Amino acid sequence: MRKIYVLLTDTGTVLTKIIKLYTKKPHNHASIALDDQLWDVYSFGRKRPRNPFLAGFVRENIRGGIFRNADCAIYCCTISEKQYDKICQKIDEIEKNKGEYRYNLLGLFAVLFNLELDRKNAFFCSHFVAALLEESGVKINKQKPLSLVTPDDIKESSSLELMYEGKLSAYFAVTNRDMNELAHSSYYRDFSTDRVEVI
Repeated sequence: MRKIYVLLTDTGTVLTKIIKLYTKKPHNHASIALDDQLWDVYSFGRKRPRNPFLAGFVRENIRGGIFRNADCAIYCCTISEKQYDKICQKIDEIEKNKGEYRYNLLGLFAVLFNLELDRKNAFFCSHFVAALLEESGVKINKQKPLSLVTPDDIKESSSLELMYEGKLSAYFAVTNRDMNELAHSSYYRDFSTDRVEVI
């Protein structure tokens, strides 16, 4: 069995604030990570931190830039080796052909009006994450098209378990410690299975 991680964030950018005015939800950006230290993180979002309109498939550096002061919720999902390989293969395929993929900005605004706008090879963040999960066999538990799935919909999946909520920087402060030391502590075992809130 393998684990993947879904990262929901609130970066506090202007676009995020606009979306938040409508959704009233704490986190409005979704990414998928292949490791618990969040080195391999993928989404559809900004290619340049200062330009929200130049966007597409990205491997995100969430240790700086717009993520530096982000609030987050991190969910864990246990999947089979076959499912994990399928997700990795799809990410590799998109990365190799990323020039053919684009950010579905129109689709993002269509969600605000509950209008389905599914464009070929075009995604926004939660649509991308939901499509990856569904394609690998992880159900989102929402009776709606993938192009209308929001970050809040994703977290409602019974396949996901909340493992951390708080400041992203505080999560790194824990995971950057000596993992050998943490592996033998009850705190690490609790951290990997229970909800942790940082105030």
